[in-house]
Amino acid sequence: MNITFCCTDTKAEPWLAGLHAALPDASVEVWQPGSPQADYAVVWAPPQQFLDEQPRLKALFNIGAGVDALLQLKLPPATRVVRLDDAGMSVQMAEYVCHAVIRHFREFDGYEADVSQGKWSFRKPRSRIDFPVGVLGLGVLGERVAQALRVFEFPVHGWSRSPKTLEGVVCHNGPDRLDSFLGQCRVLVNLLPLTPETSDILNRRTLSLLKPGGYLINVARGAHLVEADLIELLDRGHLAGATLDVFRTEPLPASHPFWQHPGIRITPHTSARTLRTESIAQIVGKIAALERGEPVAGVVDPARGY
Repeated sequence: MNITFCCTDTKAEPWLAGLHAALPDASVEVWQPGSPQADYAVVWAPPQQFLDEQPRLKALFNIGAGVDALLQLKLPPATRVVRLDDAGMSVQMAEYVCHAVIRHFREFDGYEADVSQGKWSFRKPRSRIDFPVGVLGLGVLGERVAQALRVFEFPVHGWSRSPKTLEGVVCHNGPDRLDSFLGQCRVLVNLLPLTPETSDILNRRTLSLLKPGGYLINVARGAHLVEADLIELLDRGHLAGATLDVFRTEPLPASHPFWQHPGIRITPHTSARTLRTESIAQIVGKIAALERGEPVAGVVDPARGY
């Protein structure tokens, strides 16, 4: 069995060592132009040349949660694209989102500002019933986030393209129910995959549907958000703030207005990082299943985009 590794901005050596240790009988090499044909590939943001030169791949494993960049390339027609189901990312995402929601709800940013000026301040406690949280996208990560938010007794709503049932979560589905879902939310967490249908979905119209004083948390893709519309709604006071982990251009340019806006908190695309050991274990397990002719979870439907 031959496995090729083609990941930009990722140190290859630890991945090769982990794959060799788990699959000692396999050949595992870093792809170079002209490399021999492989059976399987582990990739992140590969060039088109890689895909053109590897037409006989049985499966291509994407080491990030999102496959939008990969699906913009021309893929070998018989190659299955397989995404990671979790691999340690869902608990990180739940931590990040719960931290952002609680920080806003408890007004910790205000306390920090007061403390920095030597002020001993008090704010009246707010009621959770007034802060319903909506999770836009109920995939593996979205489900974990919704369940984590329930622990803190926030009212939780979820929206997905197809019907879902989650204990303690009010689930909405389908494009015709998106607006009513948004109208139920004061805090909106975006965890949608990026597809042509979801690009620019966070815009003036949709964000205006949130309850007054709404708060946005975007941990999916920067292209979901119309940036100028967010700034307008913040400056108008309809939105109280936003926590953003993803951006249209990364790293975020130094001149970007998000850096200086008082209502926006920025993190450098760190909400849920790929964990190498967990990812390798999942990839190896799926390769073994495919070799036995068994189905595996996480196979991407290119028509849907996820």
